[in-house]
Amino acid sequence: MTIDIQKVRVEEVEALQKISIETFGDTFGADNSSEDLDQYYQKAYNFKQLTSEITNDASYFFFAKQADQLVGYLKVNIDEAQSEKMGPDTLEVERIYVRQQFKRLGIGSRLMQQALEVAQENHKRKIWLGVWEHNEAAKKFYQTQGFNQVGEHVFQLGNDLQRDLIMLKDI
Repeated sequence: MTIDIQKVRVEEVEALQKISIETFGDTFGADNSSEDLDQYYQKAYNFKQLTSEITNDASYFFFAKQADQLVGYLKVNIDEAQSEKMGPDTLEVERIYVRQQFKRLGIGSRLMQQALEVAQENHKRKIWLGVWEHNEAAKKFYQTQGFNQVGEHVFQLGNDLQRDLIMLKDI
């Protein structure tokens, strides 16, 4: 299966918004209230917010497509766009999501490879991410990709304060 990775363009914000809400809901919907999810969607995935992030030179969004079908996406941040101050030699993988029906087909690995390419292009020596402490599948995936837990931070989902594990990989 061929996976095409394409940088998200500003005129694709609506598609980004749709896949963001779909994949986040599929991943976390069963474990969180609809009120908290709706608050998060309105804050993180509104049109203005996503447009601002796409046009930020320190953030990069990529779509994963298979036969022109949108199957996943990636958001990485460098420098001041990172959600934690991890230093100038780091890149953050803020979002890496694959549509439910396309999981376990190597798309997540291909998106992670794209993140590593962006890190190398920007002369970063480390890559990090936050993963919800209860997302066992994601934690296992990141461990197989060479990430190790180095800390934790709070992720606010609506009114719910959740614990994310910070995982880091030297590149």
